[in-house]
Amino acid sequence: MTIADELLPLAGLPELTISPAEIRRARELRMERALDVDLADAVITRVERQAAVADRPAVRDGLRALSYSELAAEARRTATLLERAGVAAGTVVAVGGARGAHVISAFLALELLGAVYVPADANWPRQRVTDVLGQSGAVLLLCTDPGPVTPALAEGARAAGAAFISASAAADCPPWQGPARLESPDQPRYMLFTSGSTGRPKGAVVEHQGMINHLYAKIVDLGMTEDDVLAQTAPLGFDISVWQMLCPLLNGGRVSVISDEIAYDSVAFAGVVEDHGVTVVELVPTMVRLLLDDLAATPDGGWLAGLRWMLATGEELPTEVARRWLTEMPHAGLLNAYGPTECSDDVTHHRVVTGDLALNRLPIGAPVINTQLYVLRRDDDGWHACEPGDTGELFVGGTGVGRGYTGDPERTREAFFRDPVGTTPTGRLYRTGDAVTVLPQGALQYLGRVDRQVKIAGVRMELGEIEAVLQRHPSVAAAAVVVHDFA
Repeated sequence: MTIADELLPLAGLPELTISPAEIRRARELRMERALDVDLADAVITRVERQAAVADRPAVRDGLRALSYSELAAEARRTATLLERAGVAAGTVVAVGGARGAHVISAFLALELLGAVYVPADANWPRQRVTDVLGQSGAVLLLCTDPGPVTPALAEGARAAGAAFISASAAADCPPWQGPARLESPDQPRYMLFTSGSTGRPKGAVVEHQGMINHLYAKIVDLGMTEDDVLAQTAPLGFDISVWQMLCPLLNGGRVSVISDEIAYDSVAFAGVVEDHGVTVVELVPTMVRLLLDDLAATPDGGWLAGLRWMLATGEELPTEVARRWLTEMPHAGLLNAYGPTECSDDVTHHRVVTGDLALNRLPIGAPVINTQLYVLRRDDDGWHACEPGDTGELFVGGTGVGRGYTGDPERTREAFFRDPVGTTPTGRLYRTGDAVTVLPQGALQYLGRVDRQVKIAGVRMELGEIEAVLQRHPSVAAAAVVVHDFA
């Protein structure tokens, strides 16, 4: 059985209830940005192309450094190991272990075979490993750790009925021959498990074209070149880990894998960023705040002088944190990024500027390349397109929209719809469940989850908006607002 057997086809998705007149309005009001990029290109193909032109450093972790040719060779040996274990196009393979160069070469090996990557974090408990492997249909778990096997990974694979092999066995394999097996751009490329309202995670499947488009979106908006070094800091179970592992490899740059022990120590992290020549870092806003706090308390000064970009994602970026970054790190741009795992990661980017600091909530920006955004509101007769300044729910269309949740048609139908408005490769719309407003300058402003809107004395209120105002006070690090009914 392959991943295709577990995915709902486009024809099985529900139609969005929207009138022909509202479809026309939605087309007029949508936010979109088109750019022609090669969606059929494979990352491993670009890696080998780069190796043939100039064999530059590609990946560095705490144990070793690999050039482009060394990375490609390791990927091809690993592909041979996996093929001997029965992996073919469409096969789901779990990759488990600590973050490092081995994980990146394993991903590229799966790309060669046309298989589907699903991460299994070495820090997960055994039951989580078993659940993810069982739901994903992974036939085996490839352990990338060079040292002792993590018991939770081995036991979790055994409980899920998946084979367990070590990537170190690839050292004795000959290189796999042939080009990457990319039958079509909509081929499933990876699966990541998101938290679900039922408590059981959902396996969101992302296509090759969505992943590649997102990598190019980062290159375009950050102006990344072969001179850039990207810090890989995200746990493997998070969607941002994918672009952090792969993006620089498309244009000759370098990935610097920074371990958890260092990433969670702000001063040590800043030191490694400088030592490795890192130019692009992505952190959740909470970590950005801690980084600023710890560096401000360190007398040396001059931290992160070579940094070009800080990306904030994963949670709302407070205005006060942005103000501090612009003041204390004026040499490095601050990008506020937003996007769901189901849509290949970020769908909007916004470079934060001083003028944004007057807003209660920072903009999340405009669409990344080849993405279509719609702000819609629903009443009894269906969905309606929102004018600028109105509040509605954000829907995403375009190349990045994923295939839904593996083996879960019910929850897929709740979030994915056939797209009646756009003409994009996927033909799907994703309902984010997030409330947004289109600002006068054309950027989106995030207001929180739609299910957090309340009505008090007949007045609709956004609890996230109240939290944002509270967090503007310099003495408030975080705030949570709830409603109590004392009637």
